[in-house]
Amino acid sequence: MPHDPPPIHARPPRAFRPPTPDQPLAGITVLTVEDSRFACEALRLLCNRLGARLRRAETLAAAAAHLRTYRPDVVLVDLGLPDGSGTGLIASLAALGPAAPLVLGTSGEDGARARALAAGAAGFIPKPVESLAAFRDLLLAGLPERGWLHQPDDLPAQVLPSPDALALRDDLTRAMACIAGGAADGYLAGFLTGLARAARDPALERAAQGPHAALEPLLQDRLASLSTQPFTLN
Repeated sequence: MPHDPPPIHARPPRAFRPPTPDQPLAGITVLTVEDSRFACEALRLLCNRLGARLRRAETLAAAAAHLRTYRPDVVLVDLGLPDGSGTGLIASLAALGPAAPLVLGTSGEDGARARALAAGAAGFIPKPVESLAAFRDLLLAGLPERGWLHQPDDLPAQVLPSPDALALRDDLTRAMACIAGGAADGYLAGFLTGLARAARDPALERAAQGPHAALEPLLQDRLASLSTQPFTLN
């Protein structure tokens, strides 16, 4: 990842949807730099509910290519990515100063918040994201022009739909491919820790920290179980 900040281009003309208290992020584009499809689908549900448009880049290289063409309003950067740490991208974007989008870090790993904030992130979202109101409030706090929409009590407690099982299967298949390809232990452990927490799978979270020889049979078991379940699209 180059040290120079990636160029941020002006947004192309687009139809403007004014924000409302029900959809305070209408007209906002969020770029998530996220290798987990399961995590991305959960984030998509949040953005859809709040009116935001979501785009995804799976790697730092894909994020750099995206930023050469588009200017998102918010960039949400996972700290553990296949081609490096997201802290470098956070630092590059933060160095843009007033021209920078709102930059937030995310991770399911312990200690990640401090690393993201030290790199220059304006805030941090732990995985899994379980509160629609907390997600909304964090983004609105970084978008002061929309501060009038901040109504702390206007969202009732609710449980968002779970991401579909197909996304989880894709991520588990990706983990199997990482083992077969000899991916770095640190990357795979971080990827699976975040996935296990999002999927509420404590056994997988424990196994993520262990040797690949013990992890592979558990992944195979999870994939076999998913193959018998109907997939839902949210």
